[in-house]
Amino acid sequence: MSNIKNIWIGSEENGPIQGGISETNDNSDVIVTFENGEKYVATFFTYQNIDWLRQKNQKTGECLNGKYFFATDLILIDKLNREEITSVVNHLIKEDEFYTSFDKIKE
Repeated sequence: MSNIKNIWIGSEENGPIQGGISETNDNSDVIVTFENGEKYVATFFTYQNIDWLRQKNQKTGECLNGKYFFATDLILIDKLNREEITSVVNHLIKEDEFYTSFDKIKE
């Protein structure tokens, strides 16, 4: 595996999602770019954000009134910030779990 060149975190550029009021209640796409040019994407959700989404969906009727939640390449995390995300990405690489957690971007 090539070394990491960059980790792009959508919420750093675009701000928190609707309802995402803090690093403990947010979700964001994360794109990892390696030095060889390969890019991989996953969506990080905080545990609190999943609960917030479930409660919202119960009120709006989405996802069968909050009975389920689905996102591709979902990774749950305590806090959505660069330090925590970088730590998780490095851990997944070290444990050889990165490629099953992230989806390769085909350009």
